[in-house]
Amino acid sequence: MSNADRPAPGTPPDESRLTPQFRDLCAVVAKLRSPDGCPWDREQTLESIKPYTLEETYELLEAIDSGNDAEICEELGDVLLQVLLDSQIAADEGRFDLTDVVAGLTRKLIVRHPHVFGDSTAATPHDVSRQWDRIKQAEKQRESVFDGLPAALPALARAARVAEKAGRVGYDFPRREMLFAKLKEEVDELAAELFDDGQIPDVPAVVDGPVVHEPPIADPHRQARIQSELGDVLFVIANIARRWHINPEEALRESNRKFERRFQYIERRLREQGRDVRSASLPEMEVLYQEGKAIEKTEQASSRKSDEVE
Repeated sequence: MSNADRPAPGTPPDESRLTPQFRDLCAVVAKLRSPDGCPWDREQTLESIKPYTLEETYELLEAIDSGNDAEICEELGDVLLQVLLDSQIAADEGRFDLTDVVAGLTRKLIVRHPHVFGDSTAATPHDVSRQWDRIKQAEKQRESVFDGLPAALPALARAARVAEKAGRVGYDFPRREMLFAKLKEEVDELAAELFDDGQIPDVPAVVDGPVVHEPPIADPHRQARIQSELGDVLFVIANIARRWHINPEEALRESNRKFERRFQYIERRLREQGRDVRSASLPEMEVLYQEGKAIEKTEQASSRKSDEVE
C-alpha cells in the first residue's frame, strides 16, 4: 500500500470490500464443518483445536519479527481462521456463534475505554492500564490481581506480567536501579546452593579445551533448592526487563535466534571445508563463532549507515 492510498489512522476498513469478503470466509468455514465438508474439520472440538491456535500465534510472532508484510498478512489470516473455526464449532454445538463473539468484544472495548467512548479521562498509557484493570476487576469480581492471567503463558512472560500487575497496585521497587541489588542478592543465594563455600569460582570465560560434563546433583532436596534459587534469578531478570519496558520473552527469542544464526555460520563454514561440527574441536568452533559474530556486526553497522543516508 502506497502512502497515497493509506487511509488516515483510525479509519475502519471499506465496508463495501470487507463485508462480502468476510461473508465468503464465514461461508467457507461453515462449509468445511458441514456434513458434506471436510472430515478433519468436522471432527474438531474446542479442545482438539487448541494446539493449532497456539502454533498459529507463534507463527504470527515469527512473521512480525521478519518484517515481511506478505508473511504477516498470511499468518494473521491463519489466526483469524482459528477464531472463525472455534466460533463455528461452538455454533454447531449450540453454545454460541461468531455474532456473539463480535458483539461481546465490541461491548468490552467500549466499556473498557471510557476515556474514548465516555466521560472519563486518561492522559497516559499508564492511566489507561490502571483504568482497564479497575474496570476488569469490577466486571469479573476477581479477588486477586493475578486472576485471569493465562496459566499457559510462557514462564518468563508470566513473570513480567505477575510483577507488572503487582506494580500497578503499588507493590514494586521505588526505583528500577534497585533491581540490580536484588539480582546480586539472588545470585549470591544461588551460589550458596551451588558451591560448597558459597562463592562463585573465579574462572575466566575462555574456550581453550574440551567441555567438562558434570554429573547431575544427586541430592534431590539440594536440586530443588537450586531450582528455586535459579527461578528467583530469572524472576528478577524478567523484572529488570519490565522496568526498562523490554519484553523479556521477545528479548530471549531474539537471543535464541542470534545464537542459532551464529552457530549455523559455524556449521556452514565447516561444511565448506568438508567437515562436520561433530569432528571440530571447541576452540575451532569458537574461532568461527567469533568470526561470524564480527561479520554480522559489520553488516548491521553498514545497514544502519545506509538507513541514515536514506
